[in-house]
Amino acid sequence: MDDQRIWAFEESLWTGDADHYRTLIDDQCLMVLPVEPHVFTGGQAIEAVASTPRWKTVELSDRQVMRPEEGLIVIAYHARASDAEGGGDAGYEADCTTTIRRRAHEDWLVVQHSQLPPVKAAG
Repeated sequence: MDDQRIWAFEESLWTGDADHYRTLIDDQCLMVLPVEPHVFTGGQAIEAVASTPRWKTVELSDRQVMRPEEGLIVIAYHARASDAEGGGDAGYEADCTTTIRRRAHEDWLVVQHSQLPPVKAAG
């Protein structure tokens, strides 16, 4: 998968509907999200995100792509998502990682995803 397709794939996970989301997440996926219980496995991960409202826009910046082996892609980026048309103020920001695994030609699934919202210093 070339970089342009990787980023289109990832953006679709933020803005697509729940059914679209379910088709792209592996049953064995692990996710770390900023909501209890924080670590989600398999179907929990799918339902945790599929049941949340979808974003209207998302901007992915500071993009990094690694291909540690054939059929495995690891990406990292900063997400700025909004539920307002045209972006506007971000409703959510996080630094994210996603690992995508190829099952067959042109058949890719997410096997890992994590989100780390900005950390605020205590004080």
